[in-house]
Amino acid sequence: MSRIKVGVIGCGAIAQIQHLPHLKELRDQFEVTALSDISAELLAAVGSEFGVPPDRQYLDYHDLIASEIDAVIVCSSGSHAGPSIAAARAGKHVLVEKPMCTTVGEAQEMVAAADETGVVLMVAYMKQYEPAYKYARECVHEMSDIRFIQVNHLHPDNSLHVSEFDVLRFDDIPAGVREASQAQHRDLIAEALGYPDGDAVPPAMQRAYSTILGSMIHDIGNLHGTFGVPKKVLSTEIWAEGHGITTVLAYEDDKRAVCSWVDLPELWEFKETMEVYGSRERVIASFPTGFARGLPSTVAVHGMDAEGLAWRKELSWHDNPFKIELQHFGHCIRTGDRPETDGRSTTHDIALVREIVLAHLNKTEYPHGL
Repeated sequence: MSRIKVGVIGCGAIAQIQHLPHLKELRDQFEVTALSDISAELLAAVGSEFGVPPDRQYLDYHDLIASEIDAVIVCSSGSHAGPSIAAARAGKHVLVEKPMCTTVGEAQEMVAAADETGVVLMVAYMKQYEPAYKYARECVHEMSDIRFIQVNHLHPDNSLHVSEFDVLRFDDIPAGVREASQAQHRDLIAEALGYPDGDAVPPAMQRAYSTILGSMIHDIGNLHGTFGVPKKVLSTEIWAEGHGITTVLAYEDDKRAVCSWVDLPELWEFKETMEVYGSRERVIASFPTGFARGLPSTVAVHGMDAEGLAWRKELSWHDNPFKIELQHFGHCIRTGDRPETDGRSTTHDIALVREIVLAHLNKTEYPHGL
């Protein structure tokens, strides 16, 4: 197969920092042939930067989808369901940035659209393509027992890390477009949580739902990839007006995962860990922010030898997971293999977002299910 012709929907920070540079580096596999964004000035600037001519720059993503492309990468603001469904129905392969969408209904429609035309629907959970994650997962699967799982996600403001890059920005987005997108997002959250409309959802719950969906979803995905689908949400606490979240998840064989996400807006240092503890072994994986290039992911493994002596091994990788993710996307397009992070399995993660928030609102356990 010749180079895969890719259209990128959404030309913001993640496209400029990660996807477009890596597509350019992987020029033997991919060709960026079209761009779409609602900002005409941004579209022109990014098109010039990455060699996409004006006649292949589209303000309406439907026009991009109708052009001569094989696949799209959806990384626009707002719900990703619309562009993903339209692309899949048009026979284009889809790599959709997280969050995949906002509700289970949207996720199921995305999967159905991809199934109808036989295209790849892959969700961009780049942390599951980290060599550190894969190594940690193998170590966890070899553990003799698992007594405790803990996730910590201490999150500074993204602007602190984005400022390390020369990200192009313009203020020409048409009036009302951003407000309409925000209103749609609020209404989708209301639908998921059972409120009559977006205005009825308490602001703290809107913030918490959006945070779990847009950031903590990485941790949910990492746990899913390692331990499978949880059986239930045992409890959730949401505090500080939605800036702090802790949830306890139950997995098979009586495993428990305590997962916390905390907003630390002024602290530059980002911390995201998945820690798995057994009676004789421990595995601790650490990940950098997605707005980074070259920062390492690490794994520390603790154990005991046959004589009862403790040992510790630490490893680190500098491979960029966005690049590995793109290579996997290309492989799946060419071979028909199912992506490691496919849309069908990710639908469970969207359902879990809802269940985590409802466990707090109703102060009760929530069984997991679609």
